[in-house]
Amino acid sequence: MTTTDPHAPSATDLDAEASALDAADPLKHHRDAFVGADTSLVYFDGNSLGRPPRASVERLAQFATDEWGGRLIRGWDESWMQLPFEIGDAIGRAAIGAAPGQTVVGDSTTVLLYKLVRAAFDAQHAADAARVEIVIDRDNFPTDRYLVDGIARERGGRVRWIDVDLTAGVTAESLHAAVGPETAVVVLSQVAYRSGHLADAPTLTRIAHDAGALVVWDLCHSAGSVPVRADEWGFDLAVGCTYKYLNGGPGSPAFAYVAARHQDALAQPIQGWMGTADVFAMGPEYRPAAGMRRFLSGTPPIVGMLAMQDTLALIEEAGIDAIRAKSIALTEFAVRVTDALLAPLGVAVASPRDAAERGGHVTLSHPAMRAVTARLWREDVIPDYRDPGGLRIGLSPLSTSFGETLTGLRAVEAAVRAEA
Repeated sequence: MTTTDPHAPSATDLDAEASALDAADPLKHHRDAFVGADTSLVYFDGNSLGRPPRASVERLAQFATDEWGGRLIRGWDESWMQLPFEIGDAIGRAAIGAAPGQTVVGDSTTVLLYKLVRAAFDAQHAADAARVEIVIDRDNFPTDRYLVDGIARERGGRVRWIDVDLTAGVTAESLHAAVGPETAVVVLSQVAYRSGHLADAPTLTRIAHDAGALVVWDLCHSAGSVPVRADEWGFDLAVGCTYKYLNGGPGSPAFAYVAARHQDALAQPIQGWMGTADVFAMGPEYRPAAGMRRFLSGTPPIVGMLAMQDTLALIEEAGIDAIRAKSIALTEFAVRVTDALLAPLGVAVASPRDAAERGGHVTLSHPAMRAVTARLWREDVIPDYRDPGGLRIGLSPLSTSFGETLTGLRAVEAAVRAEA
């Protein structure tokens, strides 16, 4: 039997707090920019697929009629060939702290990760044959782990695995213990996909560099939600998706960052025509382009990269530090509500409680969460589920309100009571 905490906030207290937080939110007006934000549906999955901006609906329609329909093949010469680099620079400027000429939009996250990890491994091993290890944690996103395992086998290397707490992530101590003279590449996620743990990116980068390794950062769960300072923190390479906090739409192409100091030294392994020095020469052999063009392979997915421009403009207008402040406020509120409403039902917070160690989502743990998630989806409350027993509350700062967060967590409470 559970007992009621006499100090727990009442329903009226929680309503009043949510209302006060929404009233004081300096970013609240941005919520109106997103399709569906004015409906009763509660969206807790902005860390998997962001809501579409209203401006993107207009942008896509106009592109189909004016540029694709009106300019046809001329569009490539007029603007499309440069779009991967222009949008890449916008991502660098608004979301990841990168100077121009170091970020490009291209393939899927998986393909770009393969290119950069493989290129980094080959360069490191060529410079020092003893460097044969790729370091990664066992709780990194599946794609990252699968790719690293495959590249190690493909190139005659091996994987050094870091065991981590599933409610946390890679620490300075655990990385120190894993790297050494045999380390070629370290692959890390800035925000852990399961727990939301926010890595100390500058410290971990420095540890890897002190060991002579290159670092490939996965920014999928951080770009657009938490500050990234790729240049300032000395990043070597990074990849991030654009359909989460950048609202690029389902399957929108990922971005790659390669620090200028590495660009001409790395040979990416998928040698396609779009990465050549003279794209339309159609020459007899592959000659890589200078700069970020060499990291492209095939024809850029132009339609797929259009929508993210509107969210990038919003991020620049709001400022990533203000977005991070709203994200912290949202997740702290979610934790307080969880402690008040869900902890008495046996629900635990499976994310770091210290906001400085937590990204933009909170994971709630309970054995019934798979069934709870399915029930919530039927009721238009949309979180997602991750084993073991984890319900993720993804709170996209520009499109999520505190009132929506409270409404959704009350629905979680009711669903846990029904399923437990």
